[in-house]
Amino acid sequence: MKRLFAFLAAALRRSPLVLAFVAAAAFAHGSTLGDIEIGHPYATPSLPGTSNGAAYFAMLENTGNTADRLVRATTPVAARVELHTMAVDAQGVMRMREIDGIALAPHAKIRMRPGMGMHLMLVGLKEPLKDGARFPMRLEFERAGKVDVTVIVQSAIPGGGGAAASHAH
Repeated sequence: MKRLFAFLAAALRRSPLVLAFVAAAAFAHGSTLGDIEIGHPYATPSLPGTSNGAAYFAMLENTGNTADRLVRATTPVAARVELHTMAVDAQGVMRMREIDGIALAPHAKIRMRPGMGMHLMLVGLKEPLKDGARFPMRLEFERAGKVDVTVIVQSAIPGGGGAAASHAH
C-alpha cells in the first residue's frame, strides 16, 4: 500500500494531466438507475434576497432502448421543485416555463447549465444555498422509478458555461 501511495505521489508531481484527472474524478459524482445515468447533480449558490434557486445535471443520459422521462423531483431544502425549460421568444426575451417532464429518448444525453435550456427550479428555499453545501434530492422517472442523489452547491460550472444566472420570474 505504501508503494502505491508513493507511486501516485510521484505521478502527481510529474504530470499536470494526472493531477487534472484526479481532481476531475474527485469532483464528479452521480447515480445510475436502470438505463438512466445522472452525472454530477449541482446547484448554484442562491442570490441574496431570493427565495428560489436552480439545480442542474452536468449530464442526464438514457443508455437504454426505451424512452423515459424525468417527471418529478423533491428536496427538503425547498417547498417544491419545478421542471423548467428556457427559450428565447420572437422578441428576443428569455422566457422560462414549467414543463410536465424532461423527455429522454433512447440513447439521448442532456446537459444542463445555467442560462441554457432545462433546469430544476427550487421554489421556496428554506435557507440560502451556499457554495460547498450538499443536499439530497429525489428524482422520479416515468419508467425507471425513483433515485436519491446528492446535489453539490458550487459557483464553478462543470464543463464551462459561465457565471450563475439569475432565476427571476
